[in-house]
Amino acid sequence: IFLYDIADNNPNGDPLDSNKPRIDEETGENIVTDARLKRTIRDYLHDYKGEEIFVREIRDKEGKVQDAKKRASDFGKTKEEVSKNVLENCIDVRLFGGTIPLNKDSVTFTGPVQFNLGRSFHKVYLKRIKGTGAFASGEGKANKTFREEYILSYSLVGFYGIINENAAKITNLTQGDINLLIEGMWNGTKNLISRSKVGQLPRLLIKVNYKEENYHIGGLLKKISLNKNVDDEAIRSPKNYTVNINDLVKVLDKNKDKILNIEYKIDEEIALELDGKEIDIKDAIKNIDIKELEI
Repeated sequence: IFLYDIADNNPNGDPLDSNKPRIDEETGENIVTDARLKRTIRDYLHDYKGEEIFVREIRDKEGKVQDAKKRASDFGKTKEEVSKNVLENCIDVRLFGGTIPLNKDSVTFTGPVQFNLGRSFHKVYLKRIKGTGAFASGEGKANKTFREEYILSYSLVGFYGIINENAAKITNLTQGDINLLIEGMWNGTKNLISRSKVGQLPRLLIKVNYKEENYHIGGLLKKISLNKNVDDEAIRSPKNYTVNINDLVKVLDKNKDKILNIEYKIDEEIALELDGKEIDIKDAIKNIDIKELEI
């Protein structure tokens, strides 16, 4: 489970709709694609950890963006060479899989790590902002260009993900890769520097490790809800809600014999609530080994 928030910005614009934040028309909730979260992780692993990333923008000497076939050729000439070298060198393929096009063939890896579509825990308030650009509207003209953009006043977004051990064997995913994934989720979100993503903060991360292979509880994100002290669209910060973990604690306790341990990271501004009272996560989850992630 991964929760993060953003204030006065656009967490994931829709290029087919004036780059407006994605909103479910029926529920009024903010939607963030799994591709956006994966991009955050990829960028962090490449820019901050020096990891090789297959899916990234590379330009040639003339400034043209390298296509996927050209990118694949960086790792060999034959299908076998490309497959071997991509898995050895590119952590994003080991994590998320991908289809690598070749001249007359392709290589497909199913990603061990999969996320659902991210969704806010509340209805969001969409604002349209108008402003002036930095440049004139034309050569020799004094008037600057006008721009408008759409932002959300606030959105607390939740993602749910799984790591499939069978697919992990095929992509040679390591525990070190998984550690970097978790670090990328938390620190990558915190270190986003694009204009539309400034103000994003990771708030809560819970990782459940199981004793049994091919088993996971499923739907854990739906076991979390918000207890709000204002209307949905008036939420502006964690001060306006507590995170209710009643159902989460129940389902974890029910499955405690199948759980090896739980790892977590929580921001100090987030308040958890159990049975109507604020509580520390270590006191809420009993009879299961639980430890804080060192990120």
